[in-house]
Amino acid sequence: GRTQFKVVIKALSPEEVTRIYTPWPLDRNDGTFLMRYRMYGSVTKGLKIEILYGDQHVAQSPYILKGPVYHEYCDCPEEDPEVWQNIMSCPSQEPQITKDFISFPTVDLQRMLKEIPAKFSQSRGAIVHYTILDNHIYRRSLGKYTDFKMFSDEMFLSLARKVRLPDVEFYLNVGDWPVEHRNANDTPGPVPVISWCGSVDSRDIVLPTYDVTHSTLETLRGVTNDLLSIQGNTGPSWENKTERALFRGRDSREERLHLVKLSKENPELLDAGITGYFFFREKEKELGKVPLMGFFDFFKYKYQVNVDGTVAAYRFPYLLLGDSLILKQDSQYYEHFYIGLKPWKHYVPVKRNLEDLLEKIKWAKENDKEARKIAREGQLMARELLQPRRFYCYYYKVLQEYAKRQASKPEIRDGMELVPQPDDRDSVCSCHRKKPLREDL
Repeated sequence: GRTQFKVVIKALSPEEVTRIYTPWPLDRNDGTFLMRYRMYGSVTKGLKIEILYGDQHVAQSPYILKGPVYHEYCDCPEEDPEVWQNIMSCPSQEPQITKDFISFPTVDLQRMLKEIPAKFSQSRGAIVHYTILDNHIYRRSLGKYTDFKMFSDEMFLSLARKVRLPDVEFYLNVGDWPVEHRNANDTPGPVPVISWCGSVDSRDIVLPTYDVTHSTLETLRGVTNDLLSIQGNTGPSWENKTERALFRGRDSREERLHLVKLSKENPELLDAGITGYFFFREKEKELGKVPLMGFFDFFKYKYQVNVDGTVAAYRFPYLLLGDSLILKQDSQYYEHFYIGLKPWKHYVPVKRNLEDLLEKIKWAKENDKEARKIAREGQLMARELLQPRRFYCYYYKVLQEYAKRQASKPEIRDGMELVPQPDDRDSVCSCHRKKPLREDL
């Protein structure tokens, strides 16, 4: 209906006062609502959450979230990782992590120290060497293209504020492409490099991308799209969406140019446009350039075409969370959660060269009920796999599995610097847990 629910979140104890930002709930248009809030202070007793319709409590309101409850920048880690994982309802297994570590029964740090800086940082220039010791994060950059380390720093620091991390030493590739292409039976075999994107011909250990983790951490702070706000802005109802497939994006792959040609020849089926030229500038005159489009406007269309960029298109998780059918190009690249998705159940597969794309769009138009079902299944699966808690669980599990396999102790190496926790002057942080003395660290 038109009357919005009202959600009030406040400290359970009237003696505790804290600032909590609570925007309107997001209506997911299927009878469910998503509530976001951001705290600017901690509470020891807990939070009281009231759900009101008009001035009446609904469902089992009020709800009690037992304390203590900390804000995002409160550095107060749970000392027992088992307790933390239970609180977070972390899955006991992540199939992609299990698969990624098959090639690495042991982690030989000494070999990595000799090999990785020489082999990968010179050619790629996007490797960051991390050591996590006593829940402190140290790093050194290897190469000149390591600016994206700000995203990995951000996630590791956030995780360290929530749970005590294992002592680990590892190399993170912050570039686009996976880098370790040797097989387990090669001599020498592969070394474990952690990356944001995997491929069928590489052995990199995959983490959730910088894009989805940053979007999660910046919820209600930044102006960029995040995985939660998308869910409350999925456009018109299915019946009222435009019955065409949409694509907008840069010219980062030749198939994207092919899409525009197809669109010009078949405007009744496909609306595709390039928003910026970088790789194929000579094609701009022929194919034209279209203005940028607000992401929420994508969902005015029933069908979304997902084509690789330089690697996997990092918009895929966002598209899945919308209320459209995804036509996904066959790809050698994958993100950490693709392993949980099945073609024809969660999306419609399209050949690498896009030769069957128009046929698939026609199929969707002729089989509206089936298309709607696949779109919905994809959306529900994405809501499960792309929850903020699942990213934290995933990051922790990768570090945990890696730590188990280390053959020697991690160390703070020459050239490493401490990555400090952000200054917390804006919000009060009163940690109830015993913390080690820091003077000697």
